[in-house]
Amino acid sequence: MPMLLIKGAYKIIGASPDGDSVRFYPDDPDQWDLLRGRRVRRNRGGGAQLRLDGIDTLETHYRPPRGPELHQPAPFAGRAADELLSWLGFEDVQRDTHGIVTSSSPDSRPGYILTRSADVHGRCVALAGRGTDAPGSSGEFITVTTEHLRETVNHHQLVEGLAYPTFYRKLFVDLRQEMTAAAKQAGEADKGLWPKDQTLSGVKVEGMSTLTDAAVLLPKLFRRLADYLQLNDGDPALDGLPAYLEQLEDRLFILSSGQSTGFGTVVQVSNGNTVRLTHDPDDLVFDEK
Repeated sequence: MPMLLIKGAYKIIGASPDGDSVRFYPDDPDQWDLLRGRRVRRNRGGGAQLRLDGIDTLETHYRPPRGPELHQPAPFAGRAADELLSWLGFEDVQRDTHGIVTSSSPDSRPGYILTRSADVHGRCVALAGRGTDAPGSSGEFITVTTEHLRETVNHHQLVEGLAYPTFYRKLFVDLRQEMTAAAKQAGEADKGLWPKDQTLSGVKVEGMSTLTDAAVLLPKLFRRLADYLQLNDGDPALDGLPAYLEQLEDRLFILSSGQSTGFGTVVQVSNGNTVRLTHDPDDLVFDEK
């Protein structure tokens, strides 16, 4: 899979990194312009927010279109964020009450990213590596292999059981299969969030606190449920959820059946307020919006 390699540094002070997103500053900010398609949104220092490709960790600070900021169960959301920063080499990370990093040791850590594009929000969708020993020259496109993938924090979060595999169409098959294998191994070993995961078994939603304090779910499902509950003033009745999901036009491809469909067709509601996903997350490939 050809991807642009950019060398630089991770900086976290003044930001609120979570388990699948962190800020990256290229050594040469002009290299952002080598990407095709959507432009990466960068700050005046040349830094940009990364969205780690192929994974989704529990939300530490999600803001629905309506209502206050929300989170998923803190033990796993927080652990994923801590693991990301520790893997990159940050220690003694201090945050304020809003989750903003106020200090860390050191201030920055060297690294590199492998990327093809930005998402609709201007975040760079990337595989993120650490250190100065990158697998190529900065500013050049290289063919990314599964061996390269294994050297990234994307892969690490799956190995530790702290992330769900969440795939979009631009991620090549060999990398997707390697990520699936890493997640499966973590699940079989009962690592991280997997012993508590209710994505397939189902959860009875009794209110927003079910989502924020109890239920361990695929973050994409959490976000859609949180938005739906806010829209309905916290009423936990989910009878209108399928129609709501259809309105959003979240399109996906089911690998096992070869079917192109909407997210609502893989979300099942039963007994009024019990919800589950009908397919493993790694069986789904989402369309980028």
